[in-house]
This record gives sequence, C-alpha cells and structure tokens, in this order.
Amino acid sequence: MLRSTKRSMLASAAGALIAFAALPALAGELTVYTAIEADQLAKYQARFNEAHPDVTINFVRDSTGIITAKFLEEADNPQADIVWGLAATSLLLFKTEGLMEAYKPAGAERLDPLMVDRDDPPYWVGMDAWSAVICVNTVESEKNKLPMPTSWKDLTNPVYKGHIVMPNPASSGTGFLDVSSWIQLFGEEAAWKYMDALHENIAAYTHSGSKPCKQAAAGEHAIGISFEYRAASSKSEGAPIEIVVPSEGIGWDLEAAGIVKGTDNLADAKKLMDWLITDDAMVMYNEGYAVLAVPGLAKPVPNIPPNLVDSFIENDFEWAANNRARILEEWSARYDAKSEPKS
Repeated sequence: MLRSTKRSMLASAAGALIAFAALPALAGELTVYTAIEADQLAKYQARFNEAHPDVTINFVRDSTGIITAKFLEEADNPQADIVWGLAATSLLLFKTEGLMEAYKPAGAERLDPLMVDRDDPPYWVGMDAWSAVICVNTVESEKNKLPMPTSWKDLTNPVYKGHIVMPNPASSGTGFLDVSSWIQLFGEEAAWKYMDALHENIAAYTHSGSKPCKQAAAGEHAIGISFEYRAASSKSEGAPIEIVVPSEGIGWDLEAAGIVKGTDNLADAKKLMDWLITDDAMVMYNEGYAVLAVPGLAKPVPNIPPNLVDSFIENDFEWAANNRARILEEWSARYDAKSEPKS
C-alpha cells in the first residue's frame, strides 16, 4: 500500500504527540486527528456540540507533519474516524493511498471549487485557507539594526544571520508550505540555492508553524517565518510585530477535512462533516482566518492584511502532495542539522 521509502521518511517526522484523547470509536464518539491550533480546539468542540450534543469528539492534535506521519504509519490499522483541520496537501496524499472515504456533505455545492476535492463525491472538503507571512519584532530589529524585509529574497542578506527562525517542513504544514511554494515560485534549482542562502541566516528550525512567530513576539528572535493567523493574534495581544507579506507572493494551503475509510462510526462522522461546512462553522473559522471555503461569508480579521488573497501564488496542491516525500528527503539532508531537538 505505502512505499517503504515514504513510510520511513514520514516516520522520522513523528515526535511526541499531544493527545487530548485517543479512544476506540464508539457510538456517539469520534476520534479526530487535527492540526487545528491548540488554543482553538475547545471552541471548535463547543460550537459543534451546540448542534450535536450527543457526539463526543476525542481530539488527537499535533503539527501537520507529525499528524500526517502518524496517520500514514497507521494505514493498516486506522485509529482515527475523521481528519478535521489538516492541510489539503496531506488529505490529497491520504486519498492517493486509498485511506479516505468519499462523502459529499450537505451544502458542499456552496464551496469554492478550488477548496474541495475534484472527485464527486469528494474525498475531502476545505474549511479555510492559511498562508505564509513573516513576523518581524520591531523592537529587536531596531536593537540589532536590522532593515525591514519586504521580500523572501531579502532574508538571505547576511545582516540577518542568526536572527531568523522558520518551521521544519517535515514537522510543520507551514514549513512544507514555505518550501513547496518557493520551489513553485523560483523553480527547483533556484529554490534550493535560495534555501542554501537562507539556511546561513537561520538560527533554528522549529517543529511548529506557530512557534517562529511566538518567538518573534516574545523577542527571542527578531524574525519568524510563520503564518497569518498566529501573526495577527500575536499582534492583537500587543506584541511589537510587523506582519510582512513578501513581494514575490506567498504560499498557502487549506485546512481541510475528510472521513477515514473503514471508520466504525460512519454515521457520526457524516454529522461532523455536514456541520463543519455550515455557515455557523464558517463564521467560527472567520474569527481567525480571513479566507473561507464558502465565498462571500468572510469578514475582515483584525491585523490580517487586507486583500491577502491577492498575494497567493498559484499553488498546485496535487504537485505538492505527490512530491512531498522527495522534497522532505532533500530538505532534511541539507538543513536538518539546525532543527530544534524533538520534545
């Protein structure tokens, strides 16, 4: 089913998993694998239970790369009933491996065609989009006499040496989004040369997409390559953060959901799939994300740059999913020595 090389490479990404609970499927219970931000999970569960108080969600949560690796390692004995809030590139990979159940949720015709699987019925549906940005601590930058970057290529300036942190793409969906988008933007050869130069300025690669911006917000590093939700929320909390949208364009991905093939609780999994694309769910996602899978519903989000979607690159999700193993193997061979230890 899975090629052994893919298994071994992805297994290397699997670290300690933060599990809210991991229980066998029972009627009225769902084990849900997710990379939704930890500070959002209680809200998501509560909002779902307002509509379906009879269904208990047992979340298993970690960074995208770790959840992806765990799910693939369990391919012969799936432990999850549903995946809710994982990168569409991961869901595409799961679909290719035959691990997802096709299901068209009620109201799926409202979704932007770019934010739902092409098959009918679809194997996954999108919720919202997140994108790469640069978090710059203005206090630390001024202290270290660092110019404000305006582009990805600015970050290769030697003046930034030791001042930048970014996510490890094997652990973090944001990190993989960065690397795969640079390859699409610059071309394969130029992208690896760019990453070679960027690597000289990297202080550390984190195992979380949020952490670089959190570290920048706390003044631990001047610059964090992260994503817009964490950047905006850090700024809203009072951190001296400038949010930079690089001029070349930014990579993006979808938070997506799908039912795991062979689940013992298909009825409740369908309830969750139906609910998670409702207007009520979209309004909830819009509290943190400015781009929704249902067109016309989104309202501006504080501190997220307006018209952010205009900077989105033409991201080929299927190419990214199909080349994931190769990209991560090359990236790890070149740069993993600067990755933080796994907890």
